[in-house]
Amino acid sequence: MIVLLYRNVKLAVVVIGSALIVTACSNDKDVTPPNQKKGEEAVATKVPTQPAESASPATVEGDNVVIGSGLRIPWSIEFAGDTIYLSEREGTIMKIAKKELSRQTVRLTKAVHHDGEGGFLGFVLSPDFNDTGLAFAYHTYQDNGKTLNRVVMLKQEGAEWSEQRVLLDKIPGDLYHNGGRLAIGPDGYLYITTGDAEEKELSLNKDSLAGKILRMKLDGSIPADNPFPGSYMYSYGHRNPQGLAWTKDGVMYSSEHGPSGRPGGHDEINVIKPGDSYGWPAIIGDAKQEGMITPIYHTGEEAIAPSGTIIDDKGRILIAALRGEGIYCYTPETGHMELFYKGYGRIRDLELRDGKLYFITNNRDGRGQPSNVDDQLVAIQYQ
Repeated sequence: MIVLLYRNVKLAVVVIGSALIVTACSNDKDVTPPNQKKGEEAVATKVPTQPAESASPATVEGDNVVIGSGLRIPWSIEFAGDTIYLSEREGTIMKIAKKELSRQTVRLTKAVHHDGEGGFLGFVLSPDFNDTGLAFAYHTYQDNGKTLNRVVMLKQEGAEWSEQRVLLDKIPGDLYHNGGRLAIGPDGYLYITTGDAEEKELSLNKDSLAGKILRMKLDGSIPADNPFPGSYMYSYGHRNPQGLAWTKDGVMYSSEHGPSGRPGGHDEINVIKPGDSYGWPAIIGDAKQEGMITPIYHTGEEAIAPSGTIIDDKGRILIAALRGEGIYCYTPETGHMELFYKGYGRIRDLELRDGKLYFITNNRDGRGQPSNVDDQLVAIQYQ
């Protein structure tokens, strides 16, 4: 059953025919994240290799449209016109076109290392994809037993994708904290989030690619106006950021996983500015230290495990939550966060397109409770 939450929230819902239209995320009161043990981050296990029986096309579940099911731990949603592409952590890309699903092969020079939180993660189409077939991907691999991540350029040729170039290599990786989000900013450059690879001291180390937000040109070169000359580093002091989004006027936001242990929780929303340090591991929550930026919002000792992040046309920030098992809405003007939508378990990424909110589940990532149709791509009406 799908549940729209009204916990201390004025959430307007209009039903027109069989379509449920979510008209706003309210900004009146906070919604406490789901109950959990404080200070504890979900323990990852080796990801099950047994998928759902088969990928299936669209079905209707009440007011929600399941665009596709039987997905293999999808990580990123990309649109090319009416066609949808989903990266899958095992190292494949799911194409959904005209209600038909086809799983496409990705040929890489280094095999995808799919374990823990690693795998074939961030994926974004080039702005000229319709003409060139080019895209960008972030994936985990191993080199002499060492876990690393890289950014590659791909090209679609028929039902296959092939690696064209390695744009950035040897990003520190581990079983956990690989970051992995890719996004093309309003400036036309590629932004990349990296995790601390479970070596937290690397986040504040300007000579390491770990625990950073990176920025590059689409050919892999370093922009001349990056804040640190000759470096891909755009901001640093991050733990495990996995969401990037911009407002209409170019303000950049990131969502980030907070620490495990005690004190735990403290998942963050940050306004990202070039050259700034966001403090991990020196500060968390409301702590302050000279030269470091405190988040505009954090979850306290609770954790929702934020991932994909988007901003609607009214400036509200929508966040896919894994541990929080839903979609959260943050309103910058008021500083309030709300649990906005739930019912499908762990949510990895989301996109707004033509009045619909699309999201993908991650119930087969080793931490969820998958049904026999997981994972899924779902769409609801949103305005």
